[in-house]
Amino acid sequence: MNENSVLLRKIADNVEKVIVGKRNAIELTLIALISNGHILLEDVPGVGKTSLVSALAKSISASFSRIQFTPDVLPSDITGFSIYNQKKGEFEYRPGSAMCQILLADEINRTSPKTQSSLLEIMEEKQVTVDGTTYKLPKPFMVLATQNPIDYIGTYPLPEAQMDRFFLKISLGYPEAGEEAYILTRFLQDNPLETLKPVADSSDIINMQNEVKQVHIDNTLKSYVVEIVNLTRRNDFIALGSSPRGSLAVCRAAQAWAYYNGRDHVLPEDIKKMLLPTLCHRILLKQEAKLKKMSAIDILTSIIEKVYIPLVEKV
Repeated sequence: MNENSVLLRKIADNVEKVIVGKRNAIELTLIALISNGHILLEDVPGVGKTSLVSALAKSISASFSRIQFTPDVLPSDITGFSIYNQKKGEFEYRPGSAMCQILLADEINRTSPKTQSSLLEIMEEKQVTVDGTTYKLPKPFMVLATQNPIDYIGTYPLPEAQMDRFFLKISLGYPEAGEEAYILTRFLQDNPLETLKPVADSSDIINMQNEVKQVHIDNTLKSYVVEIVNLTRRNDFIALGSSPRGSLAVCRAAQAWAYYNGRDHVLPEDIKKMLLPTLCHRILLKQEAKLKKMSAIDILTSIIEKVYIPLVEKV
């Protein structure tokens, strides 16, 4: 393993001091971070979504901002606004919650579509535009949005265009009985988040983001990804298949997973691991699938099983 893959594991270990028994979710969060992507955390309340984001920000010594989305949140609350300074005789920019490195958009589906759309430029361009002036966001920048998959009252489902901008969609799930007992013991005494120390900084993450792009991915693996994505567009149970952004996300995530494991090349198993978290939220199911109680995971898994896995020689 190289030095940075060891550092990534140290970050994961550090976050795991707060989030017990969710190693896979922590690792996927780091994959999105070093891929310069964003995450949609879909899960029920109380399983540690906010704690995960806070622990990540502390572990890499990043500036952190949290905004609780409600129907009355305005786009200016996120992007910032200009205010007239009478002493200087000019307008000044007052930053919104997005002017940070790690942004937690809590319960994103509880705010209006107009406010949701204000995140589009932020997520894609890593900048905000206020009164015709563009302000770059600090690097690294990452949005982690949460939503409750059960409570639909008073919510505004995210449009496909915005769902497509999330690099990964992950879920923490309930802890095992033993893990939950350990959580009680640990958190009843004190909150480990309050004493968590950083093990990396922003320059380390930016360096990793640059190095991940150099991880080699064979053309046969790219064709493998394209074939799977194309099948999502021709499936009888899928109304809307994945976009080319989905194909790109699979390849980038596979590069990051190979990098996390200390390799400079992508293997077929890297692709297979990243297919579900990168594509599940990018497809829209037909009503027939819902009536048969088929999930996006079920349909994607059946597609993946039909495609021949290419043999790639280790570089």
